[in-house]
Amino acid sequence: MGMGREQAVRRALVYGLIGGIVAWHLSLVGLIEAFAGRRLIGQGVTFSYVLLLAVMLTVGYLVARRVSNWTGLAGAALAGLLVGLALWALALLVDQVDLRTIFVAASPTLPEILTFNRGAGAVGLIVLLLVGAAAGFIGGGLTWFPATGRRAVITALSITVLVGLLRDVLNPVLPALVMGFLFTTTGGLSLPGAVVVLALALAFPIARHVVAQRAGERRAALPAPARRRRRAVFRLISLVFLVSFPLWAGLFLSNVTDFVGLYILMGLGLNLVLGFAGLLDLGYVAFFAIGAYSMAVLTSPELGHFTLGFWEALPIAVAITVLSGILIGLPVLRMRGDYLAIATLGFGEIVRLLVLSDWLKPHLGGAQGVTRIARPELGPFVIDRPQEYYYLILIGCALAWFLSVRLRDSRIGRAWMAIREDEDVAQAMGINRVTAKLLAFATGASMGGLSGALFASLVNSVIPQSFSLLVSINVVALLVLGGIGSLPGVLVGALALVGLPELLREFQEYRLLVYGAVLIAMMIFRPAGLWPEETRVRELEEAAEEARARAPAEVVVVTQDGE
Repeated sequence: MGMGREQAVRRALVYGLIGGIVAWHLSLVGLIEAFAGRRLIGQGVTFSYVLLLAVMLTVGYLVARRVSNWTGLAGAALAGLLVGLALWALALLVDQVDLRTIFVAASPTLPEILTFNRGAGAVGLIVLLLVGAAAGFIGGGLTWFPATGRRAVITALSITVLVGLLRDVLNPVLPALVMGFLFTTTGGLSLPGAVVVLALALAFPIARHVVAQRAGERRAALPAPARRRRRAVFRLISLVFLVSFPLWAGLFLSNVTDFVGLYILMGLGLNLVLGFAGLLDLGYVAFFAIGAYSMAVLTSPELGHFTLGFWEALPIAVAITVLSGILIGLPVLRMRGDYLAIATLGFGEIVRLLVLSDWLKPHLGGAQGVTRIARPELGPFVIDRPQEYYYLILIGCALAWFLSVRLRDSRIGRAWMAIREDEDVAQAMGINRVTAKLLAFATGASMGGLSGALFASLVNSVIPQSFSLLVSINVVALLVLGGIGSLPGVLVGALALVGLPELLREFQEYRLLVYGAVLIAMMIFRPAGLWPEETRVRELEEAAEEARARAPAEVVVVTQDGE
C-alpha cells in the first residue's frame, strides 16, 4: 500500500508539472485569451475554460490510469490541484510583472481569465485549487468506467464542444426551430441544448456497441445473400447522401468538401507510395504543383502558349505528372528510409523554387502566378461553382478509390507490400524492385496531378505559395492519423485534418499547434490510426505482446488495466 501511495504522489507531481507547463504554454501563445469570448454553453462557459479544464481532467486521468483504487483518485486530484496552482502562479506573475515585451499574449486581462474572473489574489487561488482538484478527481474517476463507457463519455464531451464551436456552420443546415432550441441568440449552446446533445452523444456509442454485438451474433447466422443485400442497401444510402450533398449543404460546406476531396485524392495517391510500397515521399506536393501548373499553362490565355479546353488539357496534365513521377523516381531507386524522405523533400522544394524563378517567369508566371484558367464545359453549361465542382471531385475520388482497391489486391499490389516489409527479401523472391517502385511513383503521381489540375480550375488561378512544404506534411499527417495503408483511413484523416480546420477558421493561427498535439496523442493512444489496416493492427498487437512478455512482473501488478 505504501508503495502504491508513493507511486501515486510521484506520478501526480510529474503529470501535474507537465499539465502546468501545457497550461502556461497555451496561455502565453495567446490561445486562452484569444478564445475567452468564444462561448460554448450559455454566457459563462467559454472555450478557454474548456481548454483549462481539459488539461486538469487529462492529468487526473493519466495518474489514475497507472495507479488503481482510491490512492489513484487522490493522486489524480493532487495532479489537478498542481495544475490549478501553476495557473494561479502565472496569473500572479502576469499581474505583478509586465511580460508583454517577451510574451505578447501576457496582457492585463489574462489573470482574470485564468482565475475564472476571481483575480490573482487569495480568492483566485482557492478557486483554482478547488477547480483543479475536482477536475483531476473527475478525470481519475473515468478510469473506473469500463473501456466502452469511458470512450463513450470522452466522445460525448468532445462532440458537445464541437457542436458548440460549429454553431455558424450548422445554422444554414438545421431548421430554425432546432437551432433556436440548441443555441442561444448571442452565445453558444443553451443549457437544455447542451444537455440534449450530451445525452444523444453519450447514448449513441453505447447503443451502437450493443447493436453491434447483437448484429455480430445474427450476422454469423445470416446466409451470404442476406449479407450482400445489407451491404448493397448501405452502399445505396451512402451514394444517395453523396450525390445529394450539395443540394442541401449550401455554398460554404460545398466549398469545404471540395478541398477535403482534393486532399482525399492526394491522400489516396500518397497511400500507394507510402502505405502500400513503404516509400516515404515528403515531396508529394511536387506532383500537386505539376498538375496545377500543367493545367494553367495549357489553358490560360494569359501566358499565350496554349488555349486548350479543360477536357483536352486534363489528360495531358495527368500524363505530364505521371512522367514527372517516373523522372523523380529514377534517381531515388536505391534510397531507403530517411535518405529517401530527404531526397523527395528536395524535389518538392525544387519544383516550388522553379515556379518562383525569374528564369521561368514568362512560362509559369513567377511569383504572380497564373489566372484565367479554363473551366469545365458540358455543352452550353459551364461548371464554375463549388457545388458543381463537387461532382467532378467526387468522380475523381471514386476513380482513385477503385484503382487503389484493384491495385491493392493485384500482383503489383502484393509486390509493393513485400517491398514495404523487407526490400531485400522481396528482391530475393524475384520481385523487380525498379519496376515496382517506378509504378508506385507514377501511379501515386497521377492522383496528385489530377488533384492539382482540378484545384487550379476550381480556384481559377495558381500561385507558388499554394504549393508549400506544408501541403506534403498535411497529406502525410492525414495518412498517419487515419492509418497508413488503410483506404478508409484516408477519408477519416482528410475529414479530421482538412475538414475540421476549414470549418473552424478561427483556429487557423493555431493549426500547427493542434496538429502536433493530435499526432502526439495518436502515437500514444492509437498508434495504428483511427481506421487502421488490419495487417498494421496485428503487427502492433504482436509487438505489444512481446513487450509485455519482457516486462518485469512487478510492473504489471502495479498498473491498472494490465498496461
